[in-house]
Amino acid sequence: MYIESENLELKEKFTDTIVRDIVAFLNHEGGDILVGIGDNGNVIGLKSEQLDETQKKISDIITMQIEPIPINDVSMSVFIEDSKNILKVSVKQGLKPLYCIKKYGFSSKGCLIRIGTTCKEMSQTEIEYRYKLNFIDDDYILEAPSRYAPLSFDMLKVLLVSKGYHINETAFTSNFKLQRKDGTYNLMAEILADRNMVPMIFVKFKGDTKASISQRSDYGGQSIILGLQRLKDRLIAENICVTNTTVRPRVDEYLYDIDAVNEALVNAFVHNDWTISEPLVSFYNDRLEITSHGGIPKEITIKDFFNGVSHPRNTVLMRIFLKLGIVEHTGHGIPRIIEKYGKDVFDIHDTYVNVVIPFNKQVMAKMYFGKNNGKNPEEDGKNDGKNPMDDNLTDNEKRILLELINNPNVAYDALVVDLNISRRTVSRVFASLEKKGYIERIGTNKKGYWKVVR
Repeated sequence: MYIESENLELKEKFTDTIVRDIVAFLNHEGGDILVGIGDNGNVIGLKSEQLDETQKKISDIITMQIEPIPINDVSMSVFIEDSKNILKVSVKQGLKPLYCIKKYGFSSKGCLIRIGTTCKEMSQTEIEYRYKLNFIDDDYILEAPSRYAPLSFDMLKVLLVSKGYHINETAFTSNFKLQRKDGTYNLMAEILADRNMVPMIFVKFKGDTKASISQRSDYGGQSIILGLQRLKDRLIAENICVTNTTVRPRVDEYLYDIDAVNEALVNAFVHNDWTISEPLVSFYNDRLEITSHGGIPKEITIKDFFNGVSHPRNTVLMRIFLKLGIVEHTGHGIPRIIEKYGKDVFDIHDTYVNVVIPFNKQVMAKMYFGKNNGKNPEEDGKNDGKNPMDDNLTDNEKRILLELINNPNVAYDALVVDLNISRRTVSRVFASLEKKGYIERIGTNKKGYWKVVR
């Protein structure tokens, strides 16, 4: 008969909670999980088909649900007990200081540890300590000198105190690594200071290119924590809402998903190479772009990046963001953006990462062609729904023209599906738009495209 202990967990059969046990063992001293043994220690066993399915599910847990991925720390084997199949999941003490359930991130709910025969949630203090050990601060932001003096950190201190943290004035700069070896302030200190020379640029363009600027706003000159909040507020204000009255109950639709946009913005700050330049927010008529400099951290691969493996370029900054609640945990931002918009919104280069958030086409159509009760700060909180195009266009002409603005190469068949109209109607609308001078054909019928000319 088997008895559960600090290093042994018994499972009658597979359940999703096994991920908790694996993480708890990884964060402790390791242990074994026996699947096919009841809580009372009696042998239940697994049928052959159950055995194969259980092994597959646990393998998926190891590779998909735990961060960092403990491929070399978890193994499975099968043995026979009383002529019954028993699956043994052997978990070593993890090589990394901290593991978590990926969907909960590095939070108390996601970080568990084995205490006796149960899994206990780790304290936030323990999580922060272990998390800090996961990464090594890059020297660039800690050794680069501040361009601005003198520096004060009253706002940062106030924010930390509001979150319950005691401020040790004597050790404040050393605790947050704000000074170089010679005692002068570093670039980390500058970007967190009450006053600095760091711009926070929001640029709004009139069209879908950089040809014409509508507005340029600088939220910098202060702690980037406040600059970040002002950028968030601006993006909330720009997020036009329209109400879909064709369904019951009525549904509010937004220009973009603000949660995904906030994740992209915070990621841009945490991963930005501040010695190159500051993050940039660019607002076009069809998309939002958030640019950070430095590319992805050299320690992770593209695959790791998309899987949400967290390795912030600026570890000190991430620690402060965690303390202030700007981020609740790490590793969720990228998967959340991908879940909403897909991987294609990331334009990754060696020296920068650009996140391109497309606008909701239905909301755009309301903005251009219909009445909109949403707010737009550029128009004193109102959008009267004026049509920038002539009133002689039919609804289908307006819809197709908008599609062509977004994608000149859109196919007839795609329009039939997306707009729920017949192919004959599509053909007739194209002919009408061309006759009215809104579009012209560039190239041949097979290899060309439609160009919107007015």
